[in-house]
Amino acid sequence: MTTSALNRPGERDRPLNKFLEIDWTFCLALALIASAGGLMLFSIAGGSWKPWAAPHMLRFGFCFVLMIGLAMVSLRWWFISAYPIYAVALVLLIAVEVIGDVSLGAQRWLQIGPLRMQPSEVMKIGLVLALARFYHGTSSESAQLSWRLLIPVGLIAVPPLLVAHQPDLGTAVLIASTGLAIMVLAGLSLRVVGAGIVAALCAIPPFVLFVLHDYQRKRILTFLNPESDPSGSGYHIQQSKIALGSGGFYGKGATLAEGVGGADASSGEV
Repeated sequence: MTTSALNRPGERDRPLNKFLEIDWTFCLALALIASAGGLMLFSIAGGSWKPWAAPHMLRFGFCFVLMIGLAMVSLRWWFISAYPIYAVALVLLIAVEVIGDVSLGAQRWLQIGPLRMQPSEVMKIGLVLALARFYHGTSSESAQLSWRLLIPVGLIAVPPLLVAHQPDLGTAVLIASTGLAIMVLAGLSLRVVGAGIVAALCAIPPFVLFVLHDYQRKRILTFLNPESDPSGSGYHIQQSKIALGSGGFYGKGATLAEGVGGADASSGEV
């Protein structure tokens, strides 16, 4: 269909046109990445789809269909629901602090009937939608530097604080980074960006020394120097380096169960 035809009132909202406008190259890339992961899990299980590969591909298939369905939803609906979705996600994060389930020393989940959910995942979407709606009605001059930017700063600041308290530092950093990236892409003044980078670099040492929990600080130090505890906290990093070094650029190939299709019965390798 021509561009002029798509510009007719209501033409873009037709299901067939919205379906054709989906970025199928991006979808193919996602499918290839997920399939590669499925093959790795298949290999790790010795040539078996269970217990990892089959559930992985089933979850991907369900989420892929869900993604296509959400892509078909009208942008008007996303615009209208942006702030409500953010508000619901924020209420759920607050509810985690009050009635959240504790597991492995962290209070990150909510049990709602048979559904067990992690509200920080909802906030990842809610924050992007809320910031997109805010900047939709903001001029380029205001997006560079103005008092109105206190609104997105507030939208960005509150969720990471709640998530970090659970504690879930990784997700908190991801949510904050996503919000700040949107502000930069929306046209935030480069002088403000530069000043923010300098301030963040200066804040890292005291943050690591006085704010992080001991186990979080240990993770960072182990990442920087895994050889300091090769059989303990640095074990997985060391094994990853060994796997990459022994496999080389092409890897060692898939492994199968003993006796399958000419596999070496002693090693399980093709």
